[in-house]
Amino acid sequence: MRRFSTPISRIAPLPDEARPLRRLGNLHWGPLVAALLLAAIGLATVHSASSELAVDFMPRQALWIALGLMLLVLAFAVDYHVAVDLAPIFYGITLLLLVAVLIVGRDVAGHRSWLALGPVGGQPSELAKPATALLLARYLGRVQRPHLSILQLTVVGVLVGVPMLLVVLEGDLGSALMFVPMAAAVVLVAGVRLRLLAVLLLLAAVAGAGVWSFGLRDYQRQRIASFVSPESDPLGAGYQVRQSKIAVGSGHWWGRGYGQGTQSQLRFLPARHTDFIMAVLAEEWGFAGVMAVLALYSLYLASCVQVAARSRDRAGILMVTGLVALVAFHVLYNTAMVIGLMPITGIPLPFLSYGGSFMLANFLITGLVLNVDYRRYVNR
Repeated sequence: MRRFSTPISRIAPLPDEARPLRRLGNLHWGPLVAALLLAAIGLATVHSASSELAVDFMPRQALWIALGLMLLVLAFAVDYHVAVDLAPIFYGITLLLLVAVLIVGRDVAGHRSWLALGPVGGQPSELAKPATALLLARYLGRVQRPHLSILQLTVVGVLVGVPMLLVVLEGDLGSALMFVPMAAAVVLVAGVRLRLLAVLLLLAAVAGAGVWSFGLRDYQRQRIASFVSPESDPLGAGYQVRQSKIAVGSGHWWGRGYGQGTQSQLRFLPARHTDFIMAVLAEEWGFAGVMAVLALYSLYLASCVQVAARSRDRAGILMVTGLVALVAFHVLYNTAMVIGLMPITGIPLPFLSYGGSFMLANFLITGLVLNVDYRRYVNR
């Protein structure tokens, strides 16, 4: 029997790239587990919320989840550095799609944010947000200084402001607002002096005043007015938030039961399978069900933060920061919106709300986060 002459202790260890199974074993599975559980809960809730409608949206939602998982696998398989390098191309494509929406887009729910491609329609704004996060990670990931300069912050403002302005022109104020916390999180992690941060906040306040004066449409002003005083127009702009509060309150501790909510099943609650799906869940499963869902979101977000914290690549850290900020503020705003703590601006709930573009974007984000964690030991 032939013996090996080289002692085991002298055999060079395999490079990390050659040990994919070991890297999979060390992967942080929290984002994927939480995403799958949330998508399953959302699928069941969409079925309950749309069971009294002419169309049951559950089969369509299941299709979007399946496509989202395929996109997740693709985003995970390709080295995220490739995605970062191609970020300008992705960003440019989304800008072209946003411009196309303004020209040939379809009006839905009071704003033109849908682009029809044959029998399939989508919202380019949902893909523009992660594309912008990728571009910011590419640009700021190459900065080799502890604090960003005024010029660099100006470039960030332009990169974020262009798609944000296009989305505002579409009338989709909610999606436009989500660019702000995403960019703010990336800038804070990249490093910014406090005095420059104060100037940015002042400029943001001035921009907000300008949007209020010139950028809002009448129905958007009515929504904000109904947030301040929903009782002033209980059958008009304040109707939706009042019905949402009733649905949430009627769930009490343990809920009325699956498919037994009066506000959702009797069609009192508008947009119950999309932006107000949390109200349906609260009515059917009560405080306990809401806490379970929020716990899953906490698992998802905390896992993503851990991925960013243990990444060894500046671009990867910034990319995960921007992406997790997008998901976090969608959850925070939507949850506050359904209980009347924030104005109604059409912010959906990640993985739960019905919608193809948004579901694909959520799974794309999850795949990119897992990608960063999987390749945290691989240096370029």
